[in-house]
Amino acid sequence: MSTEASTEFQPATTDVELAITGMTCASCANRIERKLNKLDGVTATVNYATEKAKVSYPGTVSTDELLATVEAAGYAAALPTPPSSDPSTEPAVEATEADPLRQRLVVSALLSVPVIALGMVTAWQFTYWQWASLVLAAPVVVWGAWPFHRAAWTNLRHGATTMDTLVSVGVLAAFGWSLWALFLGTAGEPGMTHPFRISIDRTDGAGNIYLEAAAGVTTFLLAGRWLEHRSKRQAGAALRALMSLGARDVAVLRDGSEVRIPVDQLVVGDEFVVRPGEKVATDGVVTSGTSAVDASMLTGESVPVEVGPGDDVVGATVNAGGRLVVRATRVGADTQLAQMARLVEDAQNGKAEVQRLADRVSGVFVPVVIGLAVATLGFWLGAGGGATAAFTAAVAVLIIACPCALGLATPTALMVGTGRGAQLGILIKGPEVLESTRRVDTIVLDKTGTVTTGEMTVHSVVAADGESADDVRRLAAALESASEHPIGRAIAAASTPEDAPVGIGSEIRTPRPQVSPAEGFTNRAGLGVEGVVDGHAVVVGRPSLLADWSQPLPPELAEAVDRAQGEGFTAVAVGWDGRARGVIVVGDTVKPTSAEAVRELRALGLEPILLTGDNERAARHVAAQVGINGIVADVLPADKVAEVRRLQEMGLVVAMVGDGVNDAAALAQADLGLAMGTGTDVAIEASDLTLVRGDLRVAVDAIRLSRRTLGTIKGNLFWAFAYNVAALPLAAAGLLNPMLAGAAMAFSSVFVVTNSLRLRGFRSSI
Repeated sequence: MSTEASTEFQPATTDVELAITGMTCASCANRIERKLNKLDGVTATVNYATEKAKVSYPGTVSTDELLATVEAAGYAAALPTPPSSDPSTEPAVEATEADPLRQRLVVSALLSVPVIALGMVTAWQFTYWQWASLVLAAPVVVWGAWPFHRAAWTNLRHGATTMDTLVSVGVLAAFGWSLWALFLGTAGEPGMTHPFRISIDRTDGAGNIYLEAAAGVTTFLLAGRWLEHRSKRQAGAALRALMSLGARDVAVLRDGSEVRIPVDQLVVGDEFVVRPGEKVATDGVVTSGTSAVDASMLTGESVPVEVGPGDDVVGATVNAGGRLVVRATRVGADTQLAQMARLVEDAQNGKAEVQRLADRVSGVFVPVVIGLAVATLGFWLGAGGGATAAFTAAVAVLIIACPCALGLATPTALMVGTGRGAQLGILIKGPEVLESTRRVDTIVLDKTGTVTTGEMTVHSVVAADGESADDVRRLAAALESASEHPIGRAIAAASTPEDAPVGIGSEIRTPRPQVSPAEGFTNRAGLGVEGVVDGHAVVVGRPSLLADWSQPLPPELAEAVDRAQGEGFTAVAVGWDGRARGVIVVGDTVKPTSAEAVRELRALGLEPILLTGDNERAARHVAAQVGINGIVADVLPADKVAEVRRLQEMGLVVAMVGDGVNDAAALAQADLGLAMGTGTDVAIEASDLTLVRGDLRVAVDAIRLSRRTLGTIKGNLFWAFAYNVAALPLAAAGLLNPMLAGAAMAFSSVFVVTNSLRLRGFRSSI
């Protein structure tokens, strides 16, 4: 974003992503979010795990006001910086930023270990050991815990309490009590000893010190926070890896010579060279050269794709064969790679409904816990339990209650899950999508381009008695080579010197004859084409067109037409010199993996339904091949929406898989929309999940991964909530030592992050 954008009002609603610093827990994120959302027309979502705020603001609000609002809440914010020219360096930068925390942890741990050891083992408590503990513990409590104290004070000045408030109050209370006992009580006397206890004995407390609790809690919390930072960097590794796939520089053709420039200087229309082994710099169209392109890093498809002039190529794919010259069609943020990364990051910055609940709870949790700690202190004192028991129980309540795990439960699982999805060619648009995948019980599959390839191909050539199939194919292809109709192109393509099938559904191949040029080409709209090839007057099209030329189909060809139509194919009649000579059967082809995908969808508890605008016979033929029972045929785009709505009105939760513009409305209507990445931009925009590959089995992986991510989020939240609910009564009852409470609290956060990282091990079924 430019400097001017930060000072001038924007004419329309604008989105910006702010980098937030100073947050230490979920309550911090919740507080910033509330402050930003109080601005007129501003909608903000703050993510503690990514340390970013996604803000949508109107023209009446400037970015300066957004930054000032965050600062007024006690935190710092910055506008996004231009991306690094070498994204691979970002992890190193982050690691450097985390070093001060690691240094603080190491020093605190070295000082705390002897303090804890002396406090736990009575035999090691030499004369004046308590004063040695004070010397070692003081730097830990003051310098080591300084991030907690600073954050607590900053928030207190703004009338807020956060998780850091609990930590700071707990640590300072334990340290302050120890100072009182050492200087004003009996704990400082030579030869004083006391054993390490989990449960609390009722004494006057004047001879007890809690330096091991103060130092130990600080060290455990620093360790937990450092592990959280480290784990968050690992969780975002998939997104960084995605961004680092692109090429760094490119050889552009300028006045016939090659000039190497940084890839960010490419503009649409530039022609650039891709040599064998190099990455394609950006999305484009091949203008010259042929090669095989390895797109496995984007699509997961292991087999390289053959490309030639006129074929589209995607940036970041690898040229595995010959030299290519490519004309750039999309650059920068418009490329498929950039769009993938943006979708992944948007999903990571979002919040599921379950996380919003956790944020609301953590926002009111701190004052409630402080009140509970005061009540615990008063209860123990009033019950005659003694100052030590009362104080220790109150401090344990403060420490055990810190629900940092709540703030990490959803973001870390989303980061890892969406990052792993991107690696597998699955783009999850937002966290709310995860809830839909759990509830879906019906999946509607568009036929063309989803279950089938969506491309017309020649399936068979049937010649009349006494005629040659090669002549039928050759003459028809010569005439159709001048046609722009998809069926005509399929017939023309079948005549090139490659292999072609010769029976309906057959995989037997035979060489194709040479094509001759056509003369006097005439297109009869909706019926077929006419022309002269090698001196023959050729007619290719509907049987009715041949009938107009007094060329009725003989019985064997009429039977071939009926059989082809019964199997969902299109029969094209071919005649010349006054007679019908043959039939060419053309049609879409079922993808070889569709049947397996349908079986796997059923295994997930989903009932598939085939939805198509084709006739019912064609639909039934395809459905029988892949094992689908439910069929809805002869539907218009608007009817697709109505059919999805009808299923929803029956109480079903519907997912829809499609790839075309005509599927976009149905994808938006469905409870869960899945778009093939090989489809149109409109379909992709309307969907919730985008499948980069055109393989229906990826839809199975998408639902499996989404359900597993949601399960991980719920497991994390259950652990965090259950932990606090179970531990608070124990602490209030005086059954937990403050140091053990701090260790357990830190462990809960580490557990949540580690549990989320298990999603990195998700494996595709393909």
